Amino acid sequence: MPIAGLGVVAIWHDLTDEIKPEFYQWHNREHMPERLSIPGFNRGRRYIALSGTPEYFNLYEADSLAVVAGPDYLERLNHPTPWTQRTVPGFRNVSRSVCHVECSVGVGQGGVMHTVRFDATLSQSESLYRFITAEAIPKIAAAPGVAGVHFCRADPSSSRIDTTEKKARGTATLVPNWILLVEGANQTFVDSARQHGAADAQLVAAGARLPIESGTYLLEHAREKSA
Repeated sequence: MPIAGLGVVAIWHDLTDEIKPEFYQWHNREHMPERLSIPGFNRGRRYIALSGTPEYFNLYEADSLAVVAGPDYLERLNHPTPWTQRTVPGFRNVSRSVCHVECSVGVGQGGVMHTVRFDATLSQSESLYRFITAEAIPKIAAAPGVAGVHFCRADPSSSRIDTTEKKARGTATLVPNWILLVEGANQTFVDSARQHGAADAQLVAAGARLPIESGTYLLEHAREKSA
């Protein structure tokens, strides 16, 4: 199914071994419910890597960029709970983007998500955009076993706001600017569809800059607004 709105927060990260047991309790029982209590936040999903790095991928879906860049969310980021303050220092290798959803198509939610992070060559950003929306996404969406394909672009100013929660993390935060997500039934389907419709060489030829970071992730937990 399409993304649940036109705004997303996409986060990739590793964890220290010491914090992992606490992380699962915190993320399932406090953090995701807290995020979904913010007006306009609709769905949260957490994945763990089958291939690629970092180990975890989290996706929060909201009504619009104005929601994920807005005052209600920023208030939470600047006033983390005690449990959050104990947990986020164990985050490592964090990449996080506050994004507008440029294109999202799908027939359902898949159990596996392939993620692609990259930047555009400035002079070729328009041609890259056209390639992704007019060629890559239709081809990927039609491939066997694919449930959805989503293209998001970061809002740089919102992604780089220096919040209290961000300062508490163990490492600096990278901001991927262009994000392609392919979800489907299993790893073989999503990896094959991505290589068929938007392989690294195709993205570079259309205007993407190297390096292109990719990984395939298994769904661990999902929560809807009504849950």
